[in-house]
Amino acid sequence: MLVIIPARAGSKGVFKKNIKELNGKPLIQYTIDAARKVFKDSDIVVSTDSPEIKKIASKKLPVDSIVIRPSALATDTTSMNDVLLNVIETMEKRGKIFKTVILLQPTSPFRKPIHIKEALKLYNSEFEMLVSVKETKANPYYTLQEENSDGYLERSKDGNFIRRQDCPKVWELNGAIYIINVDALKAKPIYEFKKVKKYVMDEISSIDIDSSFDWSLAETIIEKSHLLNLKNQLAEIN
Repeated sequence: MLVIIPARAGSKGVFKKNIKELNGKPLIQYTIDAARKVFKDSDIVVSTDSPEIKKIASKKLPVDSIVIRPSALATDTTSMNDVLLNVIETMEKRGKIFKTVILLQPTSPFRKPIHIKEALKLYNSEFEMLVSVKETKANPYYTLQEENSDGYLERSKDGNFIRRQDCPKVWELNGAIYIINVDALKAKPIYEFKKVKKYVMDEISSIDIDSSFDWSLAETIIEKSHLLNLKNQLAEIN
């Protein structure tokens, strides 16, 4: 299995978020640390265009575990498909062939090694992809609305439900874990996959940092966690 951590220099929501320190540690370090507790270092690759990210990754991973992507694959419009295929091609040129790719985005600091291990247990090579999700609060049967041609709002998905609790469960991709069949990836883009299974994560573990609000939320969660640990330690002493 090939583990790919994509981390480019640019970021719109949070300036240089991949190297910005969260609780004293660069954001990308959370994902590198989690991956190293599950996989061999030689199977982990950081794909980046940033010398700063390369420097951080090199402190934990071998030099050849950092793949410098071309500038054409480091723009706001670059597809994840192209990034993944670039790394796969690079590894194949080195004589390393992989049937499965695990994509771990660095914006999920609360994804734990246990989550990765549990997802791997659910994966089957017959799948095109297994992806981590959380149950969404924005249920298209109940809360999500679209504007029709007359300018009126209509529910995004038809359903005669009086209460939100009666609606079918709907799952939201949380961006934390993607386990992908390489043959499927080479054949078509991810958005065309049909054989996709889910791995469910809780809401806090699913936090995906994409904005300054997300960053503040992550800081608050860590701060409260520290206070709770301190409270428990004091209770044990007393």
